[in-house]
Amino acid sequence: MTATPYGASVKGFREEERSARAIPLLRVDPLLFLATAGLVGFGIYTIYTATSSDIPGSPYYYVIRQGIYAGVGGLLMLIISRFDYSRLREWRWGIYGLMLLTILMTLGLGSASHGSKRWIAFPFFNFQPSELGKVLLTLALAGFLVDRTRRLGERETTARIMLLTVIPAMLVIAQPDLGSGFVYIAIALALLFVAGTKWTHFAALGTLGAVAVTAVLVVAPMAGFHVIKQYQVDRLTAFVHPTDNPREQGYQLKQSITAIGSGEKSGRGANGATQTKLDFIPEHHTDFVFSVVGEEFGFVGAAIVLSLYALLIWRGLRILTMSKNLYGSLVAGGIVVMLMFQVFVNVGMTVGIMPITGVPLPLMSYGGSSVIVTLLAIGLLQSIHVQAREIAQSKGRQNLL
Repeated sequence: MTATPYGASVKGFREEERSARAIPLLRVDPLLFLATAGLVGFGIYTIYTATSSDIPGSPYYYVIRQGIYAGVGGLLMLIISRFDYSRLREWRWGIYGLMLLTILMTLGLGSASHGSKRWIAFPFFNFQPSELGKVLLTLALAGFLVDRTRRLGERETTARIMLLTVIPAMLVIAQPDLGSGFVYIAIALALLFVAGTKWTHFAALGTLGAVAVTAVLVVAPMAGFHVIKQYQVDRLTAFVHPTDNPREQGYQLKQSITAIGSGEKSGRGANGATQTKLDFIPEHHTDFVFSVVGEEFGFVGAAIVLSLYALLIWRGLRILTMSKNLYGSLVAGGIVVMLMFQVFVNVGMTVGIMPITGVPLPLMSYGGSSVIVTLLAIGLLQSIHVQAREIAQSKGRQNLL
Protein backbone atom coordinates (compact mmCIF):
# COMPACT_ATOMS: atom_id res chain seq x y z
CA MET A 1 0.00 0.00 0.00
CA THR A 2 1.46 3.32 -1.09
CA ALA A 3 1.27 6.23 1.37
CA THR A 4 -0.07 9.56 0.17
CA PRO A 5 2.64 12.25 0.20
CA TYR A 6 2.22 14.96 2.81
CA GLY A 7 2.44 17.73 0.22
CA ALA A 8 -0.23 16.12 -1.93
CA SER A 9 -2.59 15.88 1.07
CA VAL A 10 -2.22 19.56 1.93
CA LYS A 11 -2.51 20.55 -1.72
CA GLY A 12 -5.69 18.52 -2.14
CA PHE A 13 -7.20 20.01 1.00
CA ARG A 14 -6.40 23.55 -0.13
CA GLU A 15 -7.86 22.92 -3.60
CA GLU A 16 -11.06 21.59 -2.00
CA GLU A 17 -11.24 24.62 0.30
CA ARG A 18 -10.74 27.06 -2.61
CA SER A 19 -13.43 25.24 -4.60
CA ALA A 20 -15.89 25.60 -1.73
CA ARG A 21 -15.13 29.30 -1.44
CA ALA A 22 -15.52 29.78 -5.18
CA ILE A 23 -19.04 28.34 -5.09
CA PRO A 24 -20.78 29.76 -1.98
CA LEU A 25 -23.79 27.41 -2.33
CA LEU A 26 -21.50 24.46 -1.58
CA ARG A 27 -20.92 25.86 1.88
CA VAL A 28 -24.56 26.13 2.93
CA ASP A 29 -26.69 23.27 4.17
CA PRO A 30 -28.05 21.74 0.92
CA LEU A 31 -31.05 20.02 2.50
CA LEU A 32 -32.14 23.21 4.27
CA PHE A 33 -31.75 25.07 0.98
CA LEU A 34 -33.76 22.38 -0.84
CA ALA A 35 -36.61 22.50 1.70
CA THR A 36 -36.71 26.30 1.50
CA ALA A 37 -36.74 26.39 -2.30
CA GLY A 38 -39.42 23.70 -2.42
CA LEU A 39 -41.73 25.57 -0.05
CA VAL A 40 -41.24 28.87 -1.87
CA GLY A 41 -41.95 27.25 -5.23
CA PHE A 42 -44.98 25.35 -3.96
CA GLY A 43 -46.27 28.52 -2.32
CA ILE A 44 -45.96 30.64 -5.45
CA TYR A 45 -47.78 28.06 -7.56
CA THR A 46 -50.56 27.68 -4.97
CA ILE A 47 -51.00 31.45 -4.78
CA TYR A 48 -51.28 31.57 -8.57
CA THR A 49 -53.99 28.91 -8.75
CA ALA A 50 -55.87 30.50 -5.85
CA THR A 51 -55.77 34.12 -7.07
CA SER A 52 -55.65 33.93 -10.88
CA SER A 53 -59.26 35.14 -11.09
CA ASP A 54 -59.30 37.44 -8.06
CA ILE A 55 -58.32 40.56 -10.00
CA PRO A 56 -59.93 40.77 -13.48
CA GLY A 57 -57.31 41.29 -16.15
CA SER A 58 -54.39 40.67 -13.77
CA PRO A 59 -54.07 36.92 -13.16
CA TYR A 60 -50.42 37.28 -12.13
CA TYR A 61 -50.87 40.20 -9.73
CA TYR A 62 -50.12 38.28 -6.53
CA VAL A 63 -47.68 35.85 -8.13
CA ILE A 64 -45.38 38.55 -9.50
CA ARG A 65 -45.25 40.31 -6.15
CA GLN A 66 -44.68 37.10 -4.25
CA GLY A 67 -41.90 36.22 -6.69
CA ILE A 68 -40.23 39.58 -6.10
CA TYR A 69 -40.50 39.16 -2.33
CA ALA A 70 -39.00 35.67 -2.59
CA GLY A 71 -36.19 36.97 -4.80
CA VAL A 72 -35.29 39.77 -2.39
CA GLY A 73 -35.51 37.41 0.57
CA GLY A 74 -33.40 34.78 -1.19
CA LEU A 75 -30.70 37.34 -1.94
CA LEU A 76 -30.68 38.45 1.71
CA MET A 77 -30.52 34.81 2.79
CA LEU A 78 -27.38 34.18 0.74
CA ILE A 79 -25.75 37.42 1.90
CA ILE A 80 -26.45 36.71 5.57
CA SER A 81 -25.18 33.14 5.22
CA ARG A 82 -21.74 34.66 4.51
CA PHE A 83 -21.90 36.94 7.56
CA ASP A 84 -20.47 36.00 10.96
CA TYR A 85 -23.63 35.94 13.07
CA SER A 86 -21.58 36.10 16.31
CA ARG A 87 -21.05 39.82 15.78
CA LEU A 88 -24.75 40.40 16.33
CA ARG A 89 -24.32 39.51 19.98
CA GLU A 90 -22.46 42.78 20.53
CA TRP A 91 -25.39 44.74 19.07
CA ARG A 92 -28.07 43.13 21.29
CA TRP A 93 -29.27 46.39 22.90
CA GLY A 94 -29.35 48.18 19.56
CA ILE A 95 -31.27 45.28 18.00
CA TYR A 96 -33.76 45.25 20.87
CA GLY A 97 -34.20 49.03 20.64
CA LEU A 98 -34.73 48.83 16.88
CA MET A 99 -37.43 46.21 17.42
CA LEU A 100 -39.30 48.38 19.92
CA LEU A 101 -38.92 51.46 17.73
CA THR A 102 -40.40 49.82 14.63
CA ILE A 103 -43.32 48.37 16.61
CA LEU A 104 -44.06 51.77 18.17
CA MET A 105 -43.84 53.38 14.73
CA THR A 106 -46.56 51.00 13.58
CA LEU A 107 -48.90 52.19 16.32
CA GLY A 108 -48.23 55.80 15.40
CA LEU A 109 -47.77 55.73 11.61
CA GLY A 110 -49.24 52.41 10.55
CA SER A 111 -52.10 52.02 8.12
CA ALA A 112 -55.29 50.27 9.26
CA SER A 113 -56.74 47.25 7.48
CA HIS A 114 -59.50 44.88 8.63
CA GLY A 115 -59.56 46.59 12.01
CA SER A 116 -55.82 46.12 12.61
CA LYS A 117 -52.93 48.56 12.45
CA ARG A 118 -50.00 46.31 11.61
CA TRP A 119 -48.36 47.78 8.53
CA ILE A 120 -46.30 50.80 7.57
CA ALA A 121 -47.18 51.69 3.99
CA PHE A 122 -44.41 52.35 1.47
CA PRO A 123 -44.92 53.11 -2.24
CA PHE A 124 -44.46 49.51 -3.41
CA PHE A 125 -44.48 47.56 -0.18
CA ASN A 126 -46.36 47.31 3.12
CA PHE A 127 -43.86 46.60 5.88
CA GLN A 128 -45.06 44.68 8.95
CA PRO A 129 -42.60 45.35 11.83
CA SER A 130 -44.06 42.58 14.00
CA GLU A 131 -42.70 40.03 11.50
CA LEU A 132 -39.18 41.46 11.60
CA GLY A 133 -39.51 41.70 15.38
CA LYS A 134 -39.60 37.90 15.63
CA VAL A 135 -36.03 37.63 14.34
CA LEU A 136 -34.79 40.74 16.15
CA LEU A 137 -36.19 39.45 19.44
CA THR A 138 -34.43 36.11 18.93
CA LEU A 139 -31.08 37.80 18.30
CA ALA A 140 -31.43 40.17 21.25
CA LEU A 141 -32.61 37.60 23.81
CA ALA A 142 -29.89 35.17 22.76
CA GLY A 143 -27.31 37.87 23.46
CA PHE A 144 -28.81 38.66 26.86
CA LEU A 145 -28.77 34.97 27.82
CA VAL A 146 -25.15 34.49 26.77
CA ASP A 147 -24.16 37.45 28.96
CA ARG A 148 -25.70 35.65 31.94
CA THR A 149 -24.30 32.20 31.17
CA ARG A 150 -23.23 31.60 34.75
CA ARG A 151 -26.59 32.71 36.11
CA LEU A 152 -28.96 30.81 33.82
CA GLY A 153 -30.38 28.84 36.74
CA GLU A 154 -31.47 31.93 38.64
CA ARG A 155 -35.09 33.07 38.69
CA GLU A 156 -33.92 36.62 38.04
CA THR A 157 -32.56 35.60 34.63
CA THR A 158 -35.82 33.94 33.63
CA ALA A 159 -37.82 36.91 34.89
CA ARG A 160 -35.69 39.39 32.92
CA ILE A 161 -35.97 37.42 29.69
CA MET A 162 -39.74 37.14 30.01
CA LEU A 163 -40.07 40.84 30.86
CA LEU A 164 -38.01 41.76 27.80
CA THR A 165 -40.38 39.55 25.78
CA VAL A 166 -43.71 40.61 27.26
CA ILE A 167 -43.09 44.31 26.51
CA PRO A 168 -42.92 43.96 22.70
CA ALA A 169 -45.49 41.13 22.75
CA MET A 170 -48.07 43.38 24.44
CA LEU A 171 -47.33 46.20 21.99
CA VAL A 172 -47.92 43.81 19.09
CA ILE A 173 -51.12 42.42 20.64
CA ALA A 174 -52.34 46.02 20.96
CA GLN A 175 -52.19 46.48 17.16
CA PRO A 176 -54.06 43.97 17.45
CA ASP A 177 -51.97 40.99 16.30
CA LEU A 178 -52.52 38.13 18.72
CA GLY A 179 -50.74 35.58 16.56
CA SER A 180 -47.40 37.40 16.45
CA GLY A 181 -47.65 38.14 20.17
CA PHE A 182 -47.94 34.41 20.85
CA VAL A 183 -44.95 33.74 18.58
CA TYR A 184 -42.84 36.15 20.66
CA ILE A 185 -43.70 34.22 23.83
CA ALA A 186 -42.88 30.90 22.13
CA ILE A 187 -39.48 32.22 21.05
CA ALA A 188 -38.59 33.29 24.59
CA LEU A 189 -39.59 29.92 26.03
CA ALA A 190 -37.54 28.13 23.39
CA LEU A 191 -34.43 30.18 24.19
CA LEU A 192 -34.83 29.49 27.90
CA PHE A 193 -35.17 25.78 27.15
CA VAL A 194 -32.05 25.66 24.96
CA ALA A 195 -30.15 27.63 27.61
CA GLY A 196 -30.99 24.92 30.17
CA THR A 197 -33.47 26.77 32.40
CA LYS A 198 -34.82 24.68 35.29
CA TRP A 199 -38.17 22.94 34.79
CA THR A 200 -39.52 24.62 37.91
CA HIS A 201 -39.22 27.96 36.13
CA PHE A 202 -41.32 26.66 33.23
CA ALA A 203 -43.90 25.35 35.69
CA ALA A 204 -44.11 28.77 37.31
CA LEU A 205 -44.40 30.46 33.91
CA GLY A 206 -47.15 28.04 32.91
CA THR A 207 -49.08 28.84 36.07
CA LEU A 208 -48.70 32.58 35.48
CA GLY A 209 -49.80 32.13 31.88
CA ALA A 210 -52.93 30.24 32.91
CA VAL A 211 -53.79 32.93 35.45
CA ALA A 212 -53.25 35.67 32.86
CA VAL A 213 -55.48 33.94 30.26
CA THR A 214 -58.22 33.44 32.84
CA ALA A 215 -57.99 37.08 33.88
CA VAL A 216 -58.16 38.34 30.29
CA LEU A 217 -60.93 36.05 29.01
CA VAL A 218 -63.07 35.64 32.13
CA VAL A 219 -62.38 37.95 35.06
CA ALA A 220 -61.82 41.22 33.17
CA PRO A 221 -64.97 40.93 30.98
CA MET A 222 -67.06 40.15 34.07
CA ALA A 223 -65.77 43.37 35.59
CA GLY A 224 -66.68 45.31 32.45
CA PHE A 225 -63.10 45.72 31.23
CA HIS A 226 -62.18 44.17 27.87
CA VAL A 227 -58.44 43.68 27.39
CA ILE A 228 -58.92 42.27 23.90
CA LYS A 229 -61.78 42.93 21.51
CA GLN A 230 -64.82 40.68 21.50
CA TYR A 231 -64.27 39.51 17.92
CA GLN A 232 -60.79 38.32 18.95
CA VAL A 233 -62.29 36.33 21.81
CA ASP A 234 -64.82 34.83 19.40
CA ARG A 235 -62.09 33.83 16.95
CA LEU A 236 -60.01 32.27 19.72
CA THR A 237 -62.91 30.19 21.00
CA ALA A 238 -64.76 29.43 17.73
CA PHE A 239 -62.72 26.26 17.06
CA VAL A 240 -64.16 24.66 20.22
CA HIS A 241 -67.76 24.91 18.94
CA PRO A 242 -67.54 25.91 15.24
CA THR A 243 -71.16 24.97 14.51
CA ASP A 244 -72.68 27.22 17.19
CA ASN A 245 -72.56 30.24 14.90
CA PRO A 246 -71.57 28.96 11.42
CA ARG A 247 -72.35 32.25 9.66
CA GLU A 248 -70.03 34.30 11.79
CA GLN A 249 -67.04 33.14 13.87
CA GLY A 250 -67.29 29.51 12.72
CA TYR A 251 -67.63 30.34 9.02
CA GLN A 252 -63.93 30.40 8.19
CA LEU A 253 -63.25 27.15 9.97
CA LYS A 254 -66.22 25.38 8.43
CA GLN A 255 -65.27 26.39 4.89
CA SER A 256 -61.64 25.45 5.47
CA ILE A 257 -62.50 21.97 6.73
CA THR A 258 -64.90 21.48 3.81
CA ALA A 259 -62.18 22.45 1.32
CA ILE A 260 -59.55 20.16 2.82
CA GLY A 261 -62.00 17.25 3.08
CA SER A 262 -63.15 17.66 -0.53
CA GLY A 263 -59.56 17.26 -1.75
CA GLU A 264 -59.53 13.63 -0.59
CA LYS A 265 -56.46 11.65 -1.72
CA SER A 266 -55.07 13.46 -4.76
CA GLY A 267 -57.02 16.73 -4.85
CA ARG A 268 -59.58 18.30 -7.17
CA GLY A 269 -57.08 20.26 -9.23
CA ALA A 270 -56.95 23.98 -9.77
CA ASN A 271 -60.02 24.08 -12.03
CA GLY A 272 -62.17 21.82 -9.85
CA ALA A 273 -61.40 23.53 -6.53
CA THR A 274 -64.78 25.22 -6.12
CA GLN A 275 -64.24 26.25 -2.50
CA THR A 276 -61.23 28.28 -3.64
CA LYS A 277 -62.47 29.50 -7.01
CA LEU A 278 -65.85 30.64 -5.67
CA ASP A 279 -64.20 32.41 -2.72
CA PHE A 280 -65.79 30.29 -0.03
CA ILE A 281 -62.39 30.08 1.65
CA PRO A 282 -61.63 33.53 3.12
CA GLU A 283 -58.09 34.85 2.83
CA HIS A 284 -57.23 31.89 0.61
CA HIS A 285 -53.85 33.32 -0.38
CA THR A 286 -52.74 34.32 3.13
CA ASP A 287 -54.01 32.76 6.37
CA PHE A 288 -55.82 29.83 4.73
CA VAL A 289 -53.39 28.94 1.95
CA PHE A 290 -53.03 25.42 3.40
CA SER A 291 -56.76 24.91 2.83
CA VAL A 292 -56.13 25.60 -0.85
CA VAL A 293 -53.33 23.02 -0.85
CA GLY A 294 -55.66 20.45 0.70
CA GLU A 295 -58.44 21.08 -1.81
CA GLU A 296 -56.33 21.31 -4.97
CA PHE A 297 -53.67 18.69 -4.22
CA GLY A 298 -55.38 16.53 -1.62
CA PHE A 299 -53.66 14.41 1.00
CA VAL A 300 -50.67 13.86 -1.27
CA GLY A 301 -50.00 17.59 -1.71
CA ALA A 302 -50.54 18.34 1.97
CA ALA A 303 -48.15 15.51 2.89
CA ILE A 304 -45.48 16.90 0.56
CA VAL A 305 -45.78 20.38 2.10
CA LEU A 306 -45.62 19.04 5.65
CA SER A 307 -42.65 16.84 4.71
CA LEU A 308 -40.78 19.88 3.43
CA TYR A 309 -41.50 21.66 6.71
CA ALA A 310 -40.32 18.58 8.63
CA LEU A 311 -37.08 18.61 6.62
CA LEU A 312 -36.61 22.32 7.31
CA ILE A 313 -37.19 21.87 11.06
CA TRP A 314 -34.90 18.82 11.21
CA ARG A 315 -32.04 20.66 9.52
CA GLY A 316 -32.56 23.61 11.85
CA LEU A 317 -32.26 21.32 14.87
CA ARG A 318 -29.18 19.73 13.33
CA ILE A 319 -27.58 23.15 12.92
CA LEU A 320 -28.44 23.93 16.55
CA THR A 321 -26.35 20.95 17.70
CA MET A 322 -23.34 21.76 15.50
CA SER A 323 -23.10 25.49 16.31
CA LYS A 324 -19.67 26.77 17.24
CA ASN A 325 -20.95 28.59 20.33
CA LEU A 326 -23.93 28.99 22.67
CA TYR A 327 -25.11 32.14 20.94
CA GLY A 328 -25.52 30.26 17.67
CA SER A 329 -27.39 27.43 19.38
CA LEU A 330 -29.77 29.88 21.02
CA VAL A 331 -30.42 31.75 17.77
CA ALA A 332 -31.01 28.49 15.91
CA GLY A 333 -33.35 27.26 18.64
CA GLY A 334 -35.38 30.47 18.55
CA ILE A 335 -35.70 30.39 14.76
CA VAL A 336 -36.67 26.71 14.67
CA VAL A 337 -39.41 27.20 17.26
CA MET A 338 -40.58 30.38 15.51
CA LEU A 339 -41.08 28.41 12.30
CA MET A 340 -42.45 25.29 13.97
CA PHE A 341 -44.94 27.25 16.08
CA GLN A 342 -46.27 29.14 13.05
CA VAL A 343 -46.63 25.97 10.99
CA PHE A 344 -48.42 24.15 13.81
CA VAL A 345 -50.81 27.02 14.56
CA ASN A 346 -51.57 27.83 10.90
CA VAL A 347 -52.14 24.24 9.80
CA GLY A 348 -53.96 23.52 13.06
CA MET A 349 -56.43 26.36 12.59
CA THR A 350 -57.29 25.19 9.06
CA VAL A 351 -58.26 21.73 10.33
CA GLY A 352 -59.99 22.92 13.50
CA ILE A 353 -57.58 21.99 16.28
CA MET A 354 -56.17 25.47 16.93
CA PRO A 355 -57.78 28.92 17.30
CA ILE A 356 -57.77 31.29 14.35
CA THR A 357 -55.08 33.84 15.15
CA GLY A 358 -53.95 35.11 11.75
CA VAL A 359 -50.50 33.48 11.89
CA PRO A 360 -49.14 33.10 8.31
CA LEU A 361 -47.80 29.83 6.93
CA PRO A 362 -44.03 30.45 6.53
CA LEU A 363 -42.82 30.77 2.92
CA MET A 364 -46.27 29.91 1.52
CA SER A 365 -48.69 32.61 2.68
CA TYR A 366 -48.74 35.72 0.50
CA GLY A 367 -47.00 38.70 2.10
CA GLY A 368 -43.70 40.47 1.63
CA SER A 369 -42.78 40.91 5.28
CA SER A 370 -43.44 37.28 6.16
CA VAL A 371 -41.54 35.81 3.20
CA ILE A 372 -38.55 38.15 3.43
CA VAL A 373 -38.19 37.81 7.21
CA THR A 374 -38.51 34.03 7.06
CA LEU A 375 -35.80 33.81 4.41
CA LEU A 376 -33.68 36.18 6.47
CA ALA A 377 -34.08 33.84 9.46
CA ILE A 378 -33.10 30.85 7.32
CA GLY A 379 -30.06 32.85 6.22
CA LEU A 380 -29.05 33.08 9.88
CA LEU A 381 -29.37 29.30 10.16
CA GLN A 382 -27.15 28.95 7.12
CA SER A 383 -24.64 31.36 8.67
CA ILE A 384 -24.48 29.20 11.79
CA HIS A 385 -23.94 26.15 9.56
CA VAL A 386 -21.22 27.86 7.52
CA GLN A 387 -19.36 29.04 10.63
CA ALA A 388 -19.50 25.55 12.15
CA ARG A 389 -18.19 24.07 8.91
CA GLU A 390 -15.32 26.53 8.83
CA ILE A 391 -14.35 25.51 12.36
CA ALA A 392 -14.41 21.85 11.29
CA GLN A 393 -12.26 22.64 8.26
CA SER A 394 -9.81 24.56 10.43
CA LYS A 395 -9.46 21.58 12.78
CA GLY A 396 -8.95 19.33 9.77
CA ARG A 397 -6.21 21.61 8.45
CA GLN A 398 -4.46 21.58 11.85
CA ASN A 399 -4.57 17.77 11.85
CA LEU A 400 -2.98 17.71 8.42
CA LEU A 401 -0.23 20.02 9.55
